[in-house]
Amino acid sequence: MKYNFLGNTGLLVSELCFGTMTFGGKGFWEAVGSTQQNEVNQLMKTVVDAGINFIDTANVYSFGESEKLLGQSLKDLNLNRNELVIATKVRGLINESPNGQGLSRYHIFNSVDESLQRLQLDHIDILYVHGVDYKTPVEEIMRALNDIVLTGKVRYVAVCNWPAWMVMKAQGIAERHGWNKFIGLQYFYSLAGRDIEREIVPMAEDQNLSIMPWSPLAGGFLSGKFTRNNETSISGSRRENFDFPPINKDKTYDIVDVITKIGKEHNVSAAQIALAWVRHQKSITSTIIGAKNNEQLNDNIESTKIVLSTEELQKIETVSALTAEYPAWMLERQSGNRPKN
Repeated sequence: MKYNFLGNTGLLVSELCFGTMTFGGKGFWEAVGSTQQNEVNQLMKTVVDAGINFIDTANVYSFGESEKLLGQSLKDLNLNRNELVIATKVRGLINESPNGQGLSRYHIFNSVDESLQRLQLDHIDILYVHGVDYKTPVEEIMRALNDIVLTGKVRYVAVCNWPAWMVMKAQGIAERHGWNKFIGLQYFYSLAGRDIEREIVPMAEDQNLSIMPWSPLAGGFLSGKFTRNNETSISGSRRENFDFPPINKDKTYDIVDVITKIGKEHNVSAAQIALAWVRHQKSITSTIIGAKNNEQLNDNIESTKIVLSTEELQKIETVSALTAEYPAWMLERQSGNRPKN
């Protein structure tokens, strides 16, 4: 397992991060997974034995059950807390009370305390804001995040799913006040969804922010199970009841054809090729993988051994490339005589 620095923090995290969205299975989360304690413990043992030190959860996953199961597994397996980087999130609807969601100071502080109780921990290594809260000023959000770090309950703060302009606004506010800034970004990124290459990736490179891609297999669509000639395979899968994240399925079938062929040449699954491609991309620090069982987990872990050739990367690039949008095509046209590199 390779380890990469998290932004400019000096903290090393494994190139794979284990995501726990499949833990619990409460409510609509059952469509994603319903892994219970015995299976959770087996998965966590496999994770740690493979050298993965980065674990990702969220307070909303199965309405807190994922955090509980993860926390209990740390106890059951007697894992060394100081050798793990634990991340969780705040923003989503966790209960039906008037302040049961959002990024107000009130909700952030309450949510951190509740997450720590469920996790059975005394601190969270990385706290992500899980999305945008248009009702709370960015300055209040950043002040609250800075203050929660100063309590010692959180070590670092990071962000999920914000537009690039808002991340930069937040970073500017934090810089002006001398507050803790975001150190990383968790965004959807896969061969079937390369949208962050337009604004998020250039921002991350400029600001030395780590990127932790979620759903690198596009909700399982890049696993190789789904092909244009076998659409019935979606029946009974996660995609049947939880068709997320949204993708261009017709284009993705073309991508699956290419990575399946490359996978056969390497004698590995299409999923491993899809994960290897993400790992090869700029600014990617740790790719978040999830699994319902050890077979899936081990298959994902094996992807770290794959090195794609320049020719293979070009084939994948061609079939999955983004369509140029304005102002990108204008920037390319106008900068021909003054390239950025």
